Amino acid sequence: MSLQTKHIYEFGPFRLVVAEHLLLLDGETVQLTPKAFDLLLALVERHGHLLEKEELLKKVWPDTFVEEANLASNISQLRKALGDGENGQRYIETAPKRGYRFVASVIKVVDESTVPTNQELLGSIAAEGEKAATVGALIKTHPTAKDVGLTGKVRRYQRSMLFVLAAVILSGAGLAYFVLRPLPPPKVTAYTQITRNGLQKGSNNFASLVTDNSRIYFSESLDEQRVIAQVSVTGGETVVIPVPFPAAHVKDISPSRSELLVDSGVGVVFDSPLWIVPVLGGAPRRIGEVMSHAAAWMPDGRHIVYANESTLYLAKSDGTESRKLVTVAGRPLWPRWSPDGSRLRFTVRDTAFGGLSSLWEVAADGSNLHPLLPDWNKPGDECCGNWTPDGRYFVFQSTRNGVTNIWARHEQTGLFRRASQELVQLTFGPLNYNTPTPSLDGKRLFVVGEQRRGELARYDAMTQQWGNYLSGISAQHLDFSRDGAWVVYVTYPEGDLWLSKVDGSQRLQLTYPPMQAGLPRWSPDGKQIAFSARVLGKPWKAYLISAEDGTTQQLTQEERTETDLGWSKDGKKLVFGDFEAKIIRLLDLSTREVSKLPGSEGLFSPRWSPDGRYIAAREAVTQGKFMLFDLTTQKWTELSRQTPSYPQWSRDGKYISFYSINQNDRALFRLRISDRKLERLASLKNFRLAIGIPFGAWVGWAPDNSPLVLRDIGSQDIYALEWQTH
Repeated sequence: MSLQTKHIYEFGPFRLVVAEHLLLLDGETVQLTPKAFDLLLALVERHGHLLEKEELLKKVWPDTFVEEANLASNISQLRKALGDGENGQRYIETAPKRGYRFVASVIKVVDESTVPTNQELLGSIAAEGEKAATVGALIKTHPTAKDVGLTGKVRRYQRSMLFVLAAVILSGAGLAYFVLRPLPPPKVTAYTQITRNGLQKGSNNFASLVTDNSRIYFSESLDEQRVIAQVSVTGGETVVIPVPFPAAHVKDISPSRSELLVDSGVGVVFDSPLWIVPVLGGAPRRIGEVMSHAAAWMPDGRHIVYANESTLYLAKSDGTESRKLVTVAGRPLWPRWSPDGSRLRFTVRDTAFGGLSSLWEVAADGSNLHPLLPDWNKPGDECCGNWTPDGRYFVFQSTRNGVTNIWARHEQTGLFRRASQELVQLTFGPLNYNTPTPSLDGKRLFVVGEQRRGELARYDAMTQQWGNYLSGISAQHLDFSRDGAWVVYVTYPEGDLWLSKVDGSQRLQLTYPPMQAGLPRWSPDGKQIAFSARVLGKPWKAYLISAEDGTTQQLTQEERTETDLGWSKDGKKLVFGDFEAKIIRLLDLSTREVSKLPGSEGLFSPRWSPDGRYIAAREAVTQGKFMLFDLTTQKWTELSRQTPSYPQWSRDGKYISFYSINQNDRALFRLRISDRKLERLASLKNFRLAIGIPFGAWVGWAPDNSPLVLRDIGSQDIYALEWQTH
């Protein structure tokens, strides 16, 4: 019997065992995804030859259309695994715009294994038959009376052995195929709309769904409050669960499915008190003195994990015995335990204001902190992962080119089959789908489907009515030139900067993707526009653009967040907020020197007065004070205990108008500087403000100080996705 041949390739300190799908380094396994292994094998088999990108894509992904970025991502993974470039050793060479070549010396080794192939086993059957036939021939040559009966028995034995061996081989081959065959990827087979009111789910572009398998619990905007709502998993009307605080955000449901974790703040921006709310009625109870913006029950139901600032803590469910689990460089969100409680996965949002999100994992004892999907999506923007109850899949949302979809990763391995950890896209629009939550039986995924669209509106104080402005375009962050003739704005949700006459004519686009713009401000002479902008994955930076020829320049090079730009009266300086550091800074445009505004620690959202004497700013806490800095006396005084959003000076400098974010009736106000008198301008009760991206729901002011808002005419609803897994 011939033996099965195994091919092994050796290069440098590595051995590539083809039959076992293994890459070994000094006898130790090097972890590679299946596709990365296939790619390495393709390169090694043709070492020294250039493989075109198209050829590699067809070879590694033969039945699937994938973007070229997947090829580059796997090449990057291979280079990292091989240590390409370290100590002068090169393995993979890039031919720009063409393909890749494996350049290391390769030795092909043939290893004789003792495992026979199916053909060899069938050959064994034939050999056994020949032996039996030989016995029969001998009997025929020298027959006796007993031999005649023996001949029939031998023949029957021959046939029986052949049938038995054939059955064994065919059964073994069938079993091997069944066990070792590649499983088809999961896929969504049907969509069912669960809610139909279109109301905002969650806040700050961050929703949260939990389920007890008969109902779905979530946060929703209703009138001027953020309420806890529930709906049947089969769909229907939503029902509000009453709580004694105006802002409620669902974070998790207990393992017993009887209690909700809820915070009473403004979403994910600030830490706020954490509560337990019974789902079947009863008084909410505060969890000790815990302040948090994200939380989850641990699998034992007696402890919780919660996030405060940049740290995750473990504590008993009454808030006692709190201890630090891990601290991250960013803001941890959406913690979720693996079903066995051994690992915690969570989202980290870049602390650069409005930054991107990524998925991370840490062991239950706080060790082995690492990103879950490094270098998978560049720039990565993943969030809100959940395990299926059996632990076989991990589902999450990923945003690419401004569109958010649901993805799945196979987690569990079998006895004979190594699970593929290839990522599978489950949704493909046309809506943005986010925050996937598996049902308890794992057969459905509950998600929020979102369509973003705004309508610009202006409030008429005479009629006390809201009407469309600039034909109701979907735009925010409006700022008007000093002569009132021109307006600059940012399109929603695209984030492009535009310029036009105030009647909407002579429209001109100033910035283009991948740049996102925000909060533009006209210079006093009307010749330049200062604004904040970013490219995804980078912090917001200060820019200047010429209103005449569109010439754009970045003002600083430091790695910090620069938002809320404002001009000095003479146009020689800019003030801006460093949101991450929570400091107000000044920028001298002639020298590009940056300095700190004295005493501005813990403040952001600066506004320079038209006469140049004052700078107003607010405290960076949920219910912070509104402060005023006198540049003449170099002292801060308190303007108001109202917490303002989007404050703006009147053109004569006598008032500051703003939107109150901590009023139960959500209203627009103006504050007279001379005597600190507060005047209510208009109510926003039952008014749906568009979810601002990334600076929150926007409110602005026209040259005559009349309020402007971006009305939300988009929709957010819950959907159930039926999906097939294997």
